[in-house]
Amino acid sequence: MILFPAIDVMNGRAVRLYQGDKNKATDYGDPLAFAEKWVEAGAEWLHIVDLSGAFTGASGIDSLIGEIKKRFPVRVQSGGGLRRIVDIRRRLDAGADRVVIGTMAVTDPDSFALACFEFPEKIVAGIDAKDGMFAVQGWTVQTDIRADEFAKKCKCMGIRCALFTDISKDGAMAGANVEETVRMQRETGLNVIASGGISSLEDLQKLHEGGVYGAVLGKSIYTGAVDLQEALALCAQN
Repeated sequence: MILFPAIDVMNGRAVRLYQGDKNKATDYGDPLAFAEKWVEAGAEWLHIVDLSGAFTGASGIDSLIGEIKKRFPVRVQSGGGLRRIVDIRRRLDAGADRVVIGTMAVTDPDSFALACFEFPEKIVAGIDAKDGMFAVQGWTVQTDIRADEFAKKCKCMGIRCALFTDISKDGAMAGANVEETVRMQRETGLNVIASGGISSLEDLQKLHEGGVYGAVLGKSIYTGAVDLQEALALCAQN
């Protein structure tokens, strides 16, 4: 199972939100310092989110991604604020290896389909769910689309990976929604990356045993509840 240490960026700072609420942010400092820390611990991927972009649509982390790629031998998965083809192209040109797209799938489905065609292997479906329903625009808008149905549609469009976030779990350190994540992996045929609520090595063990493709680690590694080196060693086991 692949681990993706998260660096969520808002106003140029590395932060963690509670259940996606921008008014409940903990400031951890310089994003570059955390990129260095996670790479030194052994991370081969980073998950970098432009929270300012997610809330406003105005991206501002491309230069940060470029600097990270220049300094560190790491692959970058990035999301937040990518609502047009030009935004996706700019983020990829900045150095992101693949990008997470969610809101565009609802607000501009034609462009989403074009992105899947134009950037094969580089689009990750961002499936943010609240009570089983797909949420968009930085989790502020809940749609009437079932998250699992959206995932199956993405698979039919040629997407191979999905980032699945249970919003109610995110930042709460209350444990991952293992059952729903494993179900999403098994029923959709996508490579599912778990996100939200992972608070212990036990959570990771359960996801790993359930055959989940990957997991994003956020607050747990910032607070020290999970040691990233130990987690990487655990998830490297067959």
